[in-house]
Amino acid sequence: MPPIGRRGFVAGVTLATLGVGGRAEAEARGTEPGGAGTRRTGPRSGATGTARPAPGAPAHPPGGRDAPAFRGMWIATVSNRDFPSRSGLAAAEQRAELVALLDLAVRRRMTAVVLQIRPSADALWPSPYEPWAACLTGVQGRDPGWDPLGTAVSEAHARGLELHAWCNPYRVASHADPGRLAPGHPVRRHPEWALTYGGTLLYNPGLPEVRRHVQDAMLDAVRRYDIDALHWDDYFYPYPVAGQVLDDDAAFRTYGGGFADRAAWRRHNTDLLVSETAARIREVKPGVAFGISPFGVWRDAAADPAGSDTHGGLGTYDHLYADTRRWVRERWIDYVVPQLYWNIGFRAADYARLVPWWAETVRDTGVGLYLGEALYKVGDPAQPGAWQDPRELARHVALARTYPAVGGHCYFAAREVAKDPLGALTAALAEG
Repeated sequence: MPPIGRRGFVAGVTLATLGVGGRAEAEARGTEPGGAGTRRTGPRSGATGTARPAPGAPAHPPGGRDAPAFRGMWIATVSNRDFPSRSGLAAAEQRAELVALLDLAVRRRMTAVVLQIRPSADALWPSPYEPWAACLTGVQGRDPGWDPLGTAVSEAHARGLELHAWCNPYRVASHADPGRLAPGHPVRRHPEWALTYGGTLLYNPGLPEVRRHVQDAMLDAVRRYDIDALHWDDYFYPYPVAGQVLDDDAAFRTYGGGFADRAAWRRHNTDLLVSETAARIREVKPGVAFGISPFGVWRDAAADPAGSDTHGGLGTYDHLYADTRRWVRERWIDYVVPQLYWNIGFRAADYARLVPWWAETVRDTGVGLYLGEALYKVGDPAQPGAWQDPRELARHVALARTYPAVGGHCYFAAREVAKDPLGALTAALAEG
């Protein structure tokens, strides 16, 4: 869920060393919860899965055989990865594709779909804040003739599925030319809001007016639609690119006083985005959950004793200025879906070592824990041998079942859920 393109070098270690680019790699390659005060956290009436308990409560006993309560499927719209299959389809064709994906989720026994509704500072609903998404018609700002989000909500709920509305907070475009944005786009009206980095455009996280704008844009969907959750991906400050510097000097000079260094100020900005959004959701519609799907490593233990037994050199705290562990411990979010896109035994970031770290992180917080799974890696010849084994994801599920804090799994992404490479998803679902 990137700026499109491969991520760069970090502390002398490439993301290829970590075996990712995560969803960035997948997209670049084109393989690409009730009432007021209570979050909706379980399947709708009629869903094929089991109802999940309150966030953070044991979903099943250690080693038990109960089915995990949460089974999610990401549907990516950026660059037409999963939906729609291409831009410019007629409204009826787009709607049919979306309904088919929801039917697919039911056939695969999912309990939730996580639909990307704000891929690049544009929208899959008639937003007063940002233009219609380019992925729909091929022209950003052009009305597609229907309301994809409204349709997704009603059709998902009719099938007993939860609809989690997935937004990318800061990405503006996968290119660096503001002139290519829709007329009237916020960045066309406020060019000072944007930064250029790695050949892409992003909103400047250091500006309070930007933070307010992106919150307003996302909360418009919360306010107007019966979504079950607002869901964010892993892009806050951008993934580092070798040889490039993010030029937020002006914002730092204006707002960075009193901070030990720029890194602390940047983390503060991201903390404010998360904590303020959490508070505003509770004001606007308390029944909507707030979840985030971060890169799977907070910090390596070599950098911080509280970190995980990982050795990739890349973590959200130091490189994305996203203190994901704090968000859980402060209970600003209702659930977390770390992207654990590595195989069991992978030295730099071993799935088997990260699961207990995340289980311990959510302990006694009430925050739900679901594990992001790299279904897109299965059968890919560019991936390590473990991903050529149809049982790798089944082993993930079996391992996760020994940790009561784990409430289920979320699979990236819809295209692979449909293909079921090597039968790996079928094997994983049979495991639980």
